[in-house]
Amino acid sequence: MRDIAIVTVTSMRAAISGDVHNERLGLNLWVASRETCAIQVNVRKRRTMYLLELSSRFPLARWAPVPLRLIVGYGFMAHGYAKLVKGPDVFVGIVDALGVPAPFVMAWLTILVELFGGLAVLLGAFVTFFSLPMAAVLLVAMFTVHLPHGFTSIKLMAVTAAGAQFGPPGYETDLLYLACLAALVLGGSGPLAIDELIGKWRKVGRARPPPFK
Repeated sequence: MRDIAIVTVTSMRAAISGDVHNERLGLNLWVASRETCAIQVNVRKRRTMYLLELSSRFPLARWAPVPLRLIVGYGFMAHGYAKLVKGPDVFVGIVDALGVPAPFVMAWLTILVELFGGLAVLLGAFVTFFSLPMAAVLLVAMFTVHLPHGFTSIKLMAVTAAGAQFGPPGYETDLLYLACLAALVLGGSGPLAIDELIGKWRKVGRARPPPFK
C-alpha cells in the first residue's frame, strides 16, 4: 500500500509539474507573440514616420511616381498603337515565328495589354492589377527576343550617308520598364492618380459613422 501511495504521489507531482511546464510554455509563447506584434507595429510606425519626415523635407518627393507613370504609360500605348498601325496580322506572324502557342490570341492579348495597361498606368488607375500582365509581356519579350542580343538596347554600329545604323536591341529597356513598374507598385501611383482618389473615398467611407436605424 505504501508503495502504491508513493507511486500515486509521484505521478501527481509529475502531472502537476507537466501542467506547470505547459502553462509556462504557453505563457512564454504568448509573451513572444505579443513582443513580435509590438515589433511589427513599431516597424510600421517608424516607416510611416520616415515617409512623413521625408515628404516634409522634400515636398516634391511625392511627385516622383508621376514621370514614371508618364513614360511607362505612353511607352506601352505607343508600342500597342504601332502594332495596330502596321497591322495586327503582321504581329501575329511575328509571334508565330517565335514559336509562341496560340499566336493569334497571344498577339491580340499583347496589344490589348499594351494599350489598356499603358492607359491605366498613365491615369494611375489600378496600377498594381495592370502591372502583372504588363510585366508578363516584358518578360516574354526579354527572353524570346532581346536576351540573345545582350544588355544594351542602343547599339550604334555605324554612321553612313543614310544615317546612323543600329544593331538589334538588348534587354536593357525591358529591365527599365520592369523597374518602373516595381517602383509604382511598391511606392504608389502618386498624386493626380485615380488610385489616390479611390484611397481617399475609402477613408471617407470608413470614417463616416453608420446611419441610425
